[in-house]
Amino acid sequence: MLDMPERTVRKQHARGDAAVRAPHHGGPRFIDAPATTSPFEHRSAASDLQPTILVAEDDHSCRSALHHFFERSGYRVTEAADGPSSLRAIFQHSADLVILDLGLPGVDGTDVLAKIRRHSAVPVIICSGRDSEEERIRTLNMGADDFVVKPFSFPELEARVRAVLRRGAPQTVTTRLVFGDLVIDRDTRTVTVRDEVVPTTRKEFDLLTFLASSPGQVFSREDLLERVWGSTEQWQGRSTVTEHVRRVRLKIEPDPDSPRWITTVRGVGYRFSNISG
Repeated sequence: MLDMPERTVRKQHARGDAAVRAPHHGGPRFIDAPATTSPFEHRSAASDLQPTILVAEDDHSCRSALHHFFERSGYRVTEAADGPSSLRAIFQHSADLVILDLGLPGVDGTDVLAKIRRHSAVPVIICSGRDSEEERIRTLNMGADDFVVKPFSFPELEARVRAVLRRGAPQTVTTRLVFGDLVIDRDTRTVTVRDEVVPTTRKEFDLLTFLASSPGQVFSREDLLERVWGSTEQWQGRSTVTEHVRRVRLKIEPDPDSPRWITTVRGVGYRFSNISG
């Protein structure tokens, strides 16, 4: 039995848009327990281990309530209100877990989930008013880690978040990528060719690092827009990728017209060639 009133979020789908409601009140309302009665006092406010949660939810009241709740429970929280901004937040900023609504504008939540799983293993918990068994099975098969139906209890959602985070194994990231006379240092964000530092812009470095992190794998321009820019063709042209590849080649390739590192796969995209000679 909880010591504080159970808080819930409910979505109304009569017109396909979200609304948060509480009984007997004219507008959105969330019932907060006093801080002294919070059931999450076991989380130290001074803890160095503060997981970051991205709340991808189009309803402002629901999103704000989740933000407030998880911050008070000891998490760092970022927000996104639609599909494109969710993708940008996921791919441009590190998050330890994503709480994802399916009814996002711009890019539907199921499409966001599919794009996440093409490039990332970040845990995703679906929070949706779509409560059919078919929908739950479909998103879990797509790679969601859990599915919570609205209305939901915030304490239960937080318990599920903790359970999913416990299951996630820590990943070791190589800070230096070395390919013969080409060295990419993630920590200092420097690129060295034949012992000389090559100046790069932020996106040039991000693009080169992303490709070099998966040598031999082919990425389309659409893939690179999503993963490096956190964008889509709806918001940014594929020529952005083409131009940045050209600039990187000019800086690292002995012969940019016959590239050694970043090669073109005709009709598909680009790949980083893992060669050292």
